[in-house]
Amino acid sequence: MNLAESIRSTDGLLLVVTGAGISLASGIPTFRGTDKDAVWKRDVTELGTCRYFEEEPAGSWSWYLSRFDKVLGAKPNPGHTALVELEQWVKGQGREFLLVTQNIDGLHRDAGSQELVEVHGSAQRVRCSARGCVNGAPKGSLPRSSVDLSAFRAKPIDDNVPKCPVCGELLRQHVLWFDEFYNEHADYQWERVLSASSRSKLVLFVGTSFAVGVTELVTSAARQRHVPIFSIDPAGRPAPGVTLITEPSEVALPALVAVLRG
Repeated sequence: MNLAESIRSTDGLLLVVTGAGISLASGIPTFRGTDKDAVWKRDVTELGTCRYFEEEPAGSWSWYLSRFDKVLGAKPNPGHTALVELEQWVKGQGREFLLVTQNIDGLHRDAGSQELVEVHGSAQRVRCSARGCVNGAPKGSLPRSSVDLSAFRAKPIDDNVPKCPVCGELLRQHVLWFDEFYNEHADYQWERVLSASSRSKLVLFVGTSFAVGVTELVTSAARQRHVPIFSIDPAGRPAPGVTLITEPSEVALPALVAVLRG
């Protein structure tokens, strides 16, 4: 049975999980992908950690700014738009829909997705590094646009790393680092992800390499309950029990919506 037929014939929650591959057509390099600018090819696993931020705050901020400057200028592509339309179609059938994205680029939100979990945080926000501060974990953050970065951009040294306007501690990226846990901040909505994983009736992965904790959780839960699992991935990375669709997401997702609406 193909993806459209499975969606039509399945009642209950449709859970979609997206990774960096869906934003490649928006000009954002992937992490583990095959594109020439894939971040993983530059061996940055040590840079995306709380440990590195604590050791070299200016270095951490410099690396993230170099990436976020491109991310924050990107626009949603047809894949993002099609997922908004898929959400509307599913809700129109009286069913539940949830989109969980590993991406921090904000493009799903910009496209108009409503039932959305940004499980790895957001490049559009920062937070205080002091836990318990009103602007820090477990619940607080600030819009990145509210932070004056001019001094740091002019001279990227530790003394110029932006500070919390409330407590004076260093600000950090509002993202899940590799040495942190999903339940460290309320914005990651981890309990909502756990609930959806236990109740989903069909799971669709888009542009993910199945290499992070959330994909393992969702996949394992779906397999245990014999839930259909599909993956849209032009790189053709197979996973046990997963039906693979090798078209690019900006092609496959609009085509899917067209079939459902037809």
